[in-house]
Amino acid sequence: MPGSFVGHLRSRLAVHDRCDLATALLLGTLLVVALATIGDYAISNDEEVQQRYGELIIAWYASGFTDQTLFHFKNLYLYGGLFDIVATLLDRVLPFDLYTVRHVLSALTGVAGVGATAATARLIAGPRAGLIAAAALAVCGVWYGGMFNHTKDVPFAAAMIGATYFLLRTARDLPRPRVRDVIGFGVLLGAALGLRAMALLVPCYAGLVILAQAWALDGATRQERGRFVVASLLRLLPAFAIGYAIMIASWPWAALDLFNPVRAIFSFAHFHYEIRTLLDGDVYLMNEVPRWYVPTYVLVKLPLLLFAGALCALVTVAWPRPFSADVARRGSVALLAFTAAFPLLCEVAFRGPAFTGMRHFIFIVPPLAVLAGIGFDAVLAALSRIGVAATATATVVLSAAIVWNAAVLVRLHPYEYLFFSPLVGGLEGAARRYDTDYWVNIMPEAVERLTQYVRTTDGRAPPRHTVAVCAERISFEHEAGDRFAWSNQWLQADFFIAPTHMNCDRGLKGRTAFTIKRLGVVIGVVQDLRGLTASERGLAPELARK
Repeated sequence: MPGSFVGHLRSRLAVHDRCDLATALLLGTLLVVALATIGDYAISNDEEVQQRYGELIIAWYASGFTDQTLFHFKNLYLYGGLFDIVATLLDRVLPFDLYTVRHVLSALTGVAGVGATAATARLIAGPRAGLIAAAALAVCGVWYGGMFNHTKDVPFAAAMIGATYFLLRTARDLPRPRVRDVIGFGVLLGAALGLRAMALLVPCYAGLVILAQAWALDGATRQERGRFVVASLLRLLPAFAIGYAIMIASWPWAALDLFNPVRAIFSFAHFHYEIRTLLDGDVYLMNEVPRWYVPTYVLVKLPLLLFAGALCALVTVAWPRPFSADVARRGSVALLAFTAAFPLLCEVAFRGPAFTGMRHFIFIVPPLAVLAGIGFDAVLAALSRIGVAATATATVVLSAAIVWNAAVLVRLHPYEYLFFSPLVGGLEGAARRYDTDYWVNIMPEAVERLTQYVRTTDGRAPPRHTVAVCAERISFEHEAGDRFAWSNQWLQADFFIAPTHMNCDRGLKGRTAFTIKRLGVVIGVVQDLRGLTASERGLAPELARK
């Protein structure tokens, strides 16, 4: 019996490509590590209002659509609330802390996004491309570090790459795609629309795919191409209907008027908050950044590995013969390149507002990872025709690059999103020149170490000290519990917690209790203000106005 079981297991494993098994192992490892470290990440600046928005949407439904509060809650009505609705409903049935539920849900969508990225690359270029794409995204600090508390951007990006995967599947069978692919496309399209209006790009991508395939029909007449387009659109109508239904269910404002989602996109273009941001050492308001702001952040925040692989993929389109790139693969690469480049080009052309670095453009990262997987796979395939040694050498170099990126993330933990490219000298070169810990993820570590510091200086039973924080109140209070009291009186507080982002740590001049460092760079400071007069604390004028 044991022998037959082992034999059966071996036969089942033999059916699957080793790269598929490696991808599954990678996804499983990511899941375990993410769940084991979920408590290391702070509540982000946006989470409290996002959560409240989800509660207001549910209240709107529960009141029979009479409670209109959600339509007047800041400008959140311009966004879909799918993630926040799900998080709120889960919180009502699960015996866990609300923000733990949110972070687990966000992390799960992040891992799912890695899986969708692998599946997309595999669909186009095979299992090895899928493995490389998954690894490239997994070691990307913007993705891995953001997937715990970027509760809108990462889920949106995961839904977008999932929708792209099913779009590519349906494209292969046009004008008669399989029903399950149409349904999958509709569900993921709806999930993306239920988060951000930018997902309206996906139906446009679908239209481009249909037109490209119609144009490529050999020997077809104009009428035949027209019939192909019409038949394809009719077959995709159920997907658009599913997507629309999910969107209006999770985005009430979109249900009030057919054109409201489009209006939301134009409204975003005129957003202006008093958010300051850094670009190469210069400070800008979010609506005054240069045109090259977001492309620059994309360049300095993503691993060079992604760009090198994506470039290789583009070479296979321009020079297909050495890489055995057929028409279908070239078309898929072109689509993915377009989904990554077009939003950036629009940002540059129309000079939209920038929300702290590239966080609103995380959705272009999975397509870049897919391109990297396809590109590196094509290079390895081409080298295999030269000899085993060439392939082995390239594999070692690629593996070393992935491991190096992974090692940097391990050293940064839990601040993986502070990864910066060697183009700017890594985190050391980016400190105080680019946006760093804008989510103030230092809070859990800062509060824990402050607790130890107070015990050392005050004894075993210290009083309940007051703490001023250069961050959102909820982030501090969630970590502090009853150990410390939050204070908005910076000139009277006992301690001060601040990230070095935007020089917030220089707002007061207290004694440094300790610093929080990664890669030798100070990213957070905790100051001991006890015994200092208001004048000795030296409150910076720009912070005094807060």
